[in-house]
Amino acid sequence: MAMKGTGRHLKRLQGMQGRMAAEARKLVYVLADMHVTEAAHSITEGAVSGKGHVPSRPGEPPNADTHVLDRSGHVREAGPLRADSVFDAPYAAGLEFGTEKVAERPFMRPAAKKIRKSVDALATAAVTRVVEGGSL
Repeated sequence: MAMKGTGRHLKRLQGMQGRMAAEARKLVYVLADMHVTEAAHSITEGAVSGKGHVPSRPGEPPNADTHVLDRSGHVREAGPLRADSVFDAPYAAGLEFGTEKVAERPFMRPAAKKIRKSVDALATAAVTRVVEGGSL
């Protein structure tokens, strides 16, 4: 005995699958972009370039001087459901993790912690859009 409306319901679920994949790809990119933006903001917030520049203290985000670091941030798509937050200034990793000569001045890890709060809300909104049939 077939239940009434199963074909229509199955078609709706199949449509939701495609929309969910599109929403997930968009969400991954948006979160990576938020990460880059937050990290760059932490580098420039309160920083003074040029003559009045004061280097940051160990454990604090770097203070921008030349703006090479904060302007090197971007998102690189790395697959259908993967995007990398990248700062490709030559000394970015050395500042983030420290070196033998320079104590760490993390900016990526604190930024990730800060945006983590947004993940649940953005994911819930994406699922709601799909279930309710809203547009991307």
